[in-house]
Amino acid sequence: MPAAPDTPGRRPRVVVVGCGFGGLEATRALHDAPVDITLVDRTNHHLFQPLLYQVATAGLSAPAIAAPVRHLFRKQSNVTTLLGEVSSIDAQQRLVHLTDEESLPYDHLIVAAGATHSYFGHDEWATAAPGLKTLDDAFEIRRRVLLAFETAEKKADPAQRAEWLTFVVIGGGLTGVEMAGTLAEIARHTLPGEFRRIDPASARVLLVEGSPRVLQAMPEDLSARAAQQLARLGVEVRTDARVTAIDARGLQVQPAEGDPYHIPARCIVWAAGVAASPLGRQLATATGAQVDRAGRIAVEPDLTLPGHPEISVIGDLAAARSFVPGKEPAPVPGVSPAAKQMGRTAAANLRQRLAGKPTQPFRYRDYGNLATIGRNAGVVDLTTPLGRLKFSGYPAWLFWLFAHIWFLIGFRNRIVVLFDWATAYWSHERYARVVTDIEPAPIDG
Repeated sequence: MPAAPDTPGRRPRVVVVGCGFGGLEATRALHDAPVDITLVDRTNHHLFQPLLYQVATAGLSAPAIAAPVRHLFRKQSNVTTLLGEVSSIDAQQRLVHLTDEESLPYDHLIVAAGATHSYFGHDEWATAAPGLKTLDDAFEIRRRVLLAFETAEKKADPAQRAEWLTFVVIGGGLTGVEMAGTLAEIARHTLPGEFRRIDPASARVLLVEGSPRVLQAMPEDLSARAAQQLARLGVEVRTDARVTAIDARGLQVQPAEGDPYHIPARCIVWAAGVAASPLGRQLATATGAQVDRAGRIAVEPDLTLPGHPEISVIGDLAAARSFVPGKEPAPVPGVSPAAKQMGRTAAANLRQRLAGKPTQPFRYRDYGNLATIGRNAGVVDLTTPLGRLKFSGYPAWLFWLFAHIWFLIGFRNRIVVLFDWATAYWSHERYARVVTDIEPAPIDG
């Protein structure tokens, strides 16, 4: 349904909230549209989140996977970028309110505010088990990982030393699997020879997953191969293991069968749950839209809100469905390719509304999944015109590497990452091992 006509003599004002994959694609897709775009984000950079764990594990520096927003749009004259955090949206007055009390009027709004961590009602766990969504999260995890080894070097008590040399990753999705594999690689290949009182290779890396297998989004055979490759790297994979408590000294685990047990560990990483940005619930209240348990907003087939065709919601904030001719509408996964496609669709439909034409339903094209487990190890599940293509091991690792190089933002980023990875591959070194706050986390003992 076309939106109300814009004021004559003025170009339509488009506000895009968030410069993740969805917001970035939507803004780029409107590069030649007769509109004035304001892109607002609470950070000054676009972050390539699939490689964020590489920053957390000292494999890459932050500038390798982050690009300044202003630089990205320096040549797109219809874009104004603003650094600010959205506090609320007034759908009746068509205003986006920022936390500094500034307001942005809009004729069309694209909300791509993304997602945050979900601790399933136990937000107190965040202190002991940080998640990984931002550069600040990556810096904090890197600090905790490196200081765990440093603290273990100082401990004379074997039990205390073992606590500091136990690393637990909670959640067996893509982030959890990649994080666990890389931690094992650091312990066994990067740090040996640098310490005198401890053997870093003796560190334990555990991956705890509440469901029966890791990488639930992948076929069972690839999931099994991933678990095998993790085991070869030295990761202890524990499935059907539900975490019931976390504190500064470890976590409590309830297996599917048997009695609960405690894992003493000083470095815990949370990769188990995702929730939509809190802005989603506020927007749903303001517009009467529905939200699901994860806080995602139910959208129309064209990604707009019911009764508000001027507002599009995309990315992790949208509980969207894919409408493929001849098939039942299917839920869209919360992955970066889906966010990019939603961004392009939202931009295309905005152009349709400006022209007074009907919009098109969103159609998600699933190209598959891929994950790296560690050095020379990975799994790939591709959707091709000829059917599914599945492979693992070294070929999958190479495919993952070049795919991520290709999708990185900016030529310089690609060169830097390729050089860093090549250096790390031949030398096992990780040069981004810099921390400034040297207090052990979360407590000493």
